[in-house]
Amino acid sequence: MVKLGMITIDTTDPRELATWWAGRLGGQLIDQYDGWFCMVTIPNTGLNLGFQKIEQPTPGKNRIHLDFSDAGAGGREQVIAEWIAAGATHLGTRGDENFAWDTFADPHGNEFCVSDPH
Repeated sequence: MVKLGMITIDTTDPRELATWWAGRLGGQLIDQYDGWFCMVTIPNTGLNLGFQKIEQPTPGKNRIHLDFSDAGAGGREQVIAEWIAAGATHLGTRGDENFAWDTFADPHGNEFCVSDPH
């Protein structure tokens, strides 16, 4: 059996994007391999995010994306405002009154979601 240890994201600037995600998740930039690959720890998860240098972004929508659950008590509008202030682009709110989530893009265009607690 294997264990998931890292999720890797392609980017044209690994250090910049790793630093952004470390700030958003309270993580720590733990390895920087001459700017072509960076790793960020994610506290309390046992997972790392990897950021791998590529020459050109893959066109089209991400086939895999990160989903986060909002554990805070600030509410949806506060979450949206905080992520936008940090440099994310809010792409919209989806779902219904039973379960909703917000889709964002990080500064390099990688999509991710933040949902209601579940």
